[in-house]
Amino acid sequence: MGTADLRNLPSVERLVSRLEQEDGADRFSRVLLTECARVILEDARARLLKAEPVDLSLETLIQELRSLVSSRATPTLTRAVNATGIILHTNLGRAPLCDAAAQAVAEVLAGYSTLEIDRQTGRRGMRHQHVEPLLVRVTGAEAGFAVTNNAAAVLLTLAALARGKQVIVSRGELVEIGGSFRMPDVMTQSGAELVEVGTTNRTHIRDYERAITPDTAVLLKVHHSNFKMTGFVTDVSAGDLVELGHRHGVRVVLDLGSGCLVSGYVQRGQVVGRTAGRSHSGRDPIRRSGAFTPPRTGRSDGQAGLSSPRGNATTVHRSERGVAGLACVADAWGVCE
Repeated sequence: MGTADLRNLPSVERLVSRLEQEDGADRFSRVLLTECARVILEDARARLLKAEPVDLSLETLIQELRSLVSSRATPTLTRAVNATGIILHTNLGRAPLCDAAAQAVAEVLAGYSTLEIDRQTGRRGMRHQHVEPLLVRVTGAEAGFAVTNNAAAVLLTLAALARGKQVIVSRGELVEIGGSFRMPDVMTQSGAELVEVGTTNRTHIRDYERAITPDTAVLLKVHHSNFKMTGFVTDVSAGDLVELGHRHGVRVVLDLGSGCLVSGYVQRGQVVGRTAGRSHSGRDPIRRSGAFTPPRTGRSDGQAGLSSPRGNATTVHRSERGVAGLACVADAWGVCE
């Protein structure tokens, strides 16, 4: 490679101006064109320095620039066909919005909205006011709160109830699910102290009871999500754990994941019951993700005052779109009840 080869490289401005002449100056932004032109020229320069053959004709470089610009200008988030066989596929956006919810979202996003306005007083309100009455109606709980996802709901719950205190959980429920959601990490971020009981495959009610101390704030039960243990296994039912918690005056948090809201739902070949707030006395918070709502949501249902850790929720609260979609879908579920 000679110095003349590098001198044959056109300038960034020449490439950009030539493409604008051929394709129109308004098709792509100048910033994008300049960025891509630099990439093309840097690649050509690197190949020349390695003594690799490079076509430095202006036509070839312009075509490479055109392809790169078109690629980078194409949105990466697009519609897709779900042929995986998994209906609620997180990587594919979970469930599509129904027509009514999509219309509700479109209407709200088309202009200003009463997202955090109390329509009765005209003063500032809370965005949860649009969904809490609907969640209460659907679940039978005293209160409800919606955030971005179930991980956020668990994090806020533990931060509100157990920061600086102990949370007891079975070793068999220290799960990791998609997106690197690891229960021990969430526990650490909440400021709570993790207390493991039992073994990987067998945990008894006595294990929880023996671990309870004056510093215990929460007994936590976590769903297995995307795996199942069979064979020589034992775990504690939610009902038994709630009874133990009530006996010792300790809160019980149930992380149900995609909590089922209908009776007779088949999951992994087994019929499971309805997991509404009333299922476990309503005294303790229940956390679940948005299985019943296409706009993915983490929900907290339970006793009033326990299910709405609003002071910490700003960083994970639902967007305007999410609130509109969730309200519409929750209302539809209330009608189905």
